[in-house]
Amino acid sequence: MLVAAGCRERAPLLPTVDDGDVILAFGDSLTYGTGAGAGESYPAVLGRITGRTVIGAGVPGEITDEALRRLPGALEEHRPKVLLLCIGGNDLLRGLDERRIAANLRAMIQQARARDVGVLLIGVPKPRLIGGTPAFYADLAEEFKLPYEGEVVRELLYDNSTKSDMVHPNAEGYRLMAEAVAKLLRDSGAL
Repeated sequence: MLVAAGCRERAPLLPTVDDGDVILAFGDSLTYGTGAGAGESYPAVLGRITGRTVIGAGVPGEITDEALRRLPGALEEHRPKVLLLCIGGNDLLRGLDERRIAANLRAMIQQARARDVGVLLIGVPKPRLIGGTPAFYADLAEEFKLPYEGEVVRELLYDNSTKSDMVHPNAEGYRLMAEAVAKLLRDSGAL
């Protein structure tokens, strides 16, 4: 009934990010900003839109096995209030086992939660002509009751005007990605 009436469930809650707090954007080339100029990555734009400190910790080409090993150091160094987790695209491009990707993401979420860091999950699409975002992203968001953005990257990569190549947004795409993440941060109480 609620769906039919146009009501939507509220996004799961995140801790409030105050002026002195840090948001850590963690991932691969999509977080790094490959395909756009300096200062045009989604973390950089998100910082400008929100007025909060957003650290971009993206490593181009990284797979979830590597990210899982890197995350503890990033959490220790930056001590974020919220983690934006956007990783898995390189695993999918290489045809790696989706169960392993999901297990690595689960372990990263657990690492953040063990430090009382809120997590917002960003799903990435399968590298196919008509590839959607794998179900394991939504499943993990449900399992951990996380705010989840599962459409924006897929939409950007299906629109030639918002991408720089087959797997990376351009500056306009990263701006739209930052706006979608900012909206979800607001909806979940972080901003």
